[in-house]
Amino acid sequence: MSELLLEARSISKSFPGVQALKDVDLRLHRGEVLAVVGENGAGKSTLMKILGGVYTADAGSILLDRRPVVVSDVDHAQRLGIALIHQELNLAENLDVAANIFLGREPTWGGPLRLIRRRIRHDAKPIMDRLGLDCSPSKLVSDLSIGRQQLVEIARALSLKTRILIMDEPTSSLTQRETERLYQVIRDLKRDGISVLYISHRLKEVEAIADRVVVLRDGRNAGELKAGEINHAAMVRLMVGRELTKFFQRTRGAPGKRVLDVHELAWSGKTGPSINFTLRAGEIVGLAGLVGAGRTELAETIFGVRKRIAGSIHIDGAPLRIRRPKDAIRAGIFLVPEDRRTQGLVLAESVRDNLSLPSLDRLQWLRLVARKREKQLADAQVKQLNVRTPSIRQTVGLLSGGNQQKVILGKWLARGPRVLILDEPTRGVDVGAKTEIYSLMDQLAANGLAILMISSDLEEILGMSDRVLVMHEGRLAGELPRERMNEERIMHLATGGAFK
Repeated sequence: MSELLLEARSISKSFPGVQALKDVDLRLHRGEVLAVVGENGAGKSTLMKILGGVYTADAGSILLDRRPVVVSDVDHAQRLGIALIHQELNLAENLDVAANIFLGREPTWGGPLRLIRRRIRHDAKPIMDRLGLDCSPSKLVSDLSIGRQQLVEIARALSLKTRILIMDEPTSSLTQRETERLYQVIRDLKRDGISVLYISHRLKEVEAIADRVVVLRDGRNAGELKAGEINHAAMVRLMVGRELTKFFQRTRGAPGKRVLDVHELAWSGKTGPSINFTLRAGEIVGLAGLVGAGRTELAETIFGVRKRIAGSIHIDGAPLRIRRPKDAIRAGIFLVPEDRRTQGLVLAESVRDNLSLPSLDRLQWLRLVARKREKQLADAQVKQLNVRTPSIRQTVGLLSGGNQQKVILGKWLARGPRVLILDEPTRGVDVGAKTEIYSLMDQLAANGLAILMISSDLEEILGMSDRVLVMHEGRLAGELPRERMNEERIMHLATGGAFK
């Protein structure tokens, strides 16, 4: 084993009503990729923020090079050689790449601004070359893909002489190609002696990149896996404290009557042929395709977020005129959006207020909200969906990602949907919450609900779908029944291959 670089001993941290960490230990060696995994709310991000100077621990100690240190703030962490890259990138998109790399550390000597900019761009180039960031230092960050923006964040960290790079869900918005590129960057950094703390819900990534895995559960150490021991089943067992004998839960039956018919649908800005498909009661239909294939645009058009310029939508054979989301809601069509934090929830409001928001028209008496009925609705959904919250008065933004997703599902289920559109329903959700969401989807389908599930996770598509629709560049490339579904056929269609 290489030299011990960082050690955290008995770290504890609490927030109002929540014990986030309790006596957590962690060791990181030089040139090691250490993955930290656990369910949402397990304390992963809290621990990383303590190491990165965002939070201060209530108890415990941190040793760097076997000497005690107190990481007082983010600047101090960076001076110690510890850099934290958050899931939501922290870049100034109106500035160029070089300016972002040296933001706040620009040369202070006098002279024309153009010469200062020239020096910054000159200094940025070798760092960019080291990461394979193949663009000009003068290129605006807003013009870069998410993958390249991620590399700019890493370049900024390297410019600070970083020894420990903390990456929180680094691939959540990356394409497969960008993810592979990031893997190579991490391997190169490891070879240069830089240590990486890697947080991810995607356990396949952890298997691919980690030298060792530390598992947290309920704010405590749950176990550790060394190289050769790291596999999906072992990580899940430690994360949830039990065996998950049936991950994708589906009790399949014959589909019922046609509920939703989409005929020759097109939306503003759409290119290619119009979209045609049907959803039946009691079935889960997967919608697969690469990033940019038009899956989210299709969902938003059905829900009335995006303008429909052609085609028709029918419920139970009756045509609908959907011009805005409230028209879809009245018809019983509901959308759980891909970005729950900006499109699905009011983060500053309570669990109760978020659950009741779409149903306020049903909870009014003399134009005032009947608080008792609102509380009954919220209590019922929290219980039904097993939302882990100290109270329905808890601010929803303080819940874990999985529990936030349950709140979004609960607010629509309270209205009795006919059609439920789920856009990336388990993105950023831990394995335990995923299992609960899959079980709920299975139960809803068994009760006759028609579900359209958009997912970039092919395991999820194959595990939950009764059939799958595949999109490519804004068109429906093909449909695969259950008996013909496999990863190869889906990717063949998703990449423009002919249906066969």
